[in-house]
Amino acid sequence: MKNGALSVLRFCLKPFFSPTNVVCIFNCNCMSYCADLFRFTRRASSEVRIGNLLMGSSHPVRLQSMTNTSTMDTEGSVAQCLRIVEAGADLVRLTAQGEREAANLATIKQGLLDSGCTVPLVADIHFNPKAADEAALHVEKVRINPGNYVDPVKTFTTFEYSDEEYAGELTKIRDRFVPFLRLCKEKGTALRIGVNHGSLSDRIMSRYGDTPAGMVESCLEFLRLCVEESFSDVVISIKASNTLVMVQTVRLLVDRMNREGMAFPLHLGVTEAGDGEDGRVKSTIGIGTLLLDGIGDTIRVSLSEDPEAEIPVAKRLVELVNKRTALAGDTLSPSSVVVKPHVGFDPFSYNRRKTVTVGPFGGGQVPTVLLDSHFRVTTPLSADRKPDFLIRHEGIQGSGIPSLVDLADYDGQTDTYPMGPLADMEALLATKASMIFVKWNGLLDQQFGLLPQNEELPLVILLDVSTLQAARAAFHQLMNIGCHYPVVLCTQANYLSLDDARIGVSLDLGPLLLDGFGDGVLLSAPQTAAYMPTMDEAAALLFSVLQATRLRISKTEYISCPGCGRTLFNLQQTIARIKAQTGHLKGLKIGIMGCIVNGPGEMADADYGYVGAGRGKVSLYKGQQCIERNIPEADAVDKLIELIKANGDWQ
Repeated sequence: MKNGALSVLRFCLKPFFSPTNVVCIFNCNCMSYCADLFRFTRRASSEVRIGNLLMGSSHPVRLQSMTNTSTMDTEGSVAQCLRIVEAGADLVRLTAQGEREAANLATIKQGLLDSGCTVPLVADIHFNPKAADEAALHVEKVRINPGNYVDPVKTFTTFEYSDEEYAGELTKIRDRFVPFLRLCKEKGTALRIGVNHGSLSDRIMSRYGDTPAGMVESCLEFLRLCVEESFSDVVISIKASNTLVMVQTVRLLVDRMNREGMAFPLHLGVTEAGDGEDGRVKSTIGIGTLLLDGIGDTIRVSLSEDPEAEIPVAKRLVELVNKRTALAGDTLSPSSVVVKPHVGFDPFSYNRRKTVTVGPFGGGQVPTVLLDSHFRVTTPLSADRKPDFLIRHEGIQGSGIPSLVDLADYDGQTDTYPMGPLADMEALLATKASMIFVKWNGLLDQQFGLLPQNEELPLVILLDVSTLQAARAAFHQLMNIGCHYPVVLCTQANYLSLDDARIGVSLDLGPLLLDGFGDGVLLSAPQTAAYMPTMDEAAALLFSVLQATRLRISKTEYISCPGCGRTLFNLQQTIARIKAQTGHLKGLKIGIMGCIVNGPGEMADADYGYVGAGRGKVSLYKGQQCIERNIPEADAVDKLIELIKANGDWQ
């Protein structure tokens, strides 16, 4: 604290605002993806019929998964579909890489009907428009990928297209796609236009690169033809393995559709999310952020696990979103402050809120990790899971980690810092501690005016983020008044299980972090919680959230697909093997892909890639460059490790 800070305190504490009526002003054109940043409103999408299932409009968010059996394995595919439906899925997708597989969908459909299952089926098509034509005859919905429906296989070679050449390629798309639309209309088959970050065409890449704008334009080229043909049974997905790219791209797509008068329903998913905690955290942050924006009509949580394991996660995610949004309509009602979206806020690109530096907080430093000392300590904390600060309670001894304590318990000990409510600001500053922490519920009431204007004070704000819209309003108001104190996002782990906590905590923290808000994350738990995570579990969860938002890298990053009928090796066993041998390579990104469809593309920012090349064959990549092709599966993991070592990335 600088000299004289206390002497000016009484002048610093004057309120910024006088009472007014509760008003939320939303007049920023760049926010057209969302009706209101500060109150939840579900996007009004059109209604789509998929067999006996209605999607979009006011219908519930529909859950889905995808089989990983061979589509020519009728018995295995039927059995897996039944398990997925039993888990709670509303529809099931199967790959159809050729006309033969597409035709066998009819047999699978009949097998399900014979079992009393009427779930709509979706055919997943890449590279083969004839397979799409065949599939449209047998199933309720067909998914095509604009990146490879007509455009040739991606070469990752830089091409230049003249305006005439570009227009010629669009004519090719029209000539092939319009007859397919007319077939779907005749047969009552719905369509999903599914754009993947990893499979944009060379043509799109030549104009836009692998950007959100390129992904959106790739989708709109096909949507405009749907509008021209008056074909409305269309669902859109636009996915990426990077949560930030996925969220920004979907927001941009909704904005562009709004401007062109389109209201098609949206399928949400983070592709190649991985397995275990990482897969759940990534999926929750990407999907959950958009659901809390009011965007999304159907979801898939893509895990590198058995397909039926995806559904309980998706179901719980939707339940927790619904629980939060049911309380979000009136988040500002206790406030007396007029709230405007900050004019510098851009939802389509990442800009971290500018803050002053207070110790390890703010100033562009990586977010800090704070944990409540109530969490159980069963083993010594892992070195890579050690929090930066503990919230220490009366009767709990320190552990060598810097601690925050209640103001009444603060005695000036080294590496101990006082915390208290805004109302105790003067008393907190009177401690002359090198850092003080003020608790704020996020409501823009009279207490908000107690935040000092003097930004030379050693102040860190602990902000309750249990309601997204209220927390957003708080951040926008901080930016509107030019307040640059660092803010720690605070939430609780009060759930029935660790999996539940992974979803709930990611929902609370992820959306704000993706919007550039937060200089730290704090997780606490009431002593009465039904499930109390261990200290190691709680720390791992927070580090996973920060890694999923690409803000603090603390471990190896795995970009792994969930597998499908195109995967010709045991994906789950392979992932486990690679993780066991490379888990110590902090910060290294490794892609593990079942096939070539999205492999190299989704691995755009991966350091190394392991990609299925055929039955029992694997190709290895350094970045997007294929280093060795068609390696026998039995040798491929060892060859991957040799490649990492040869390039000096083995630690």
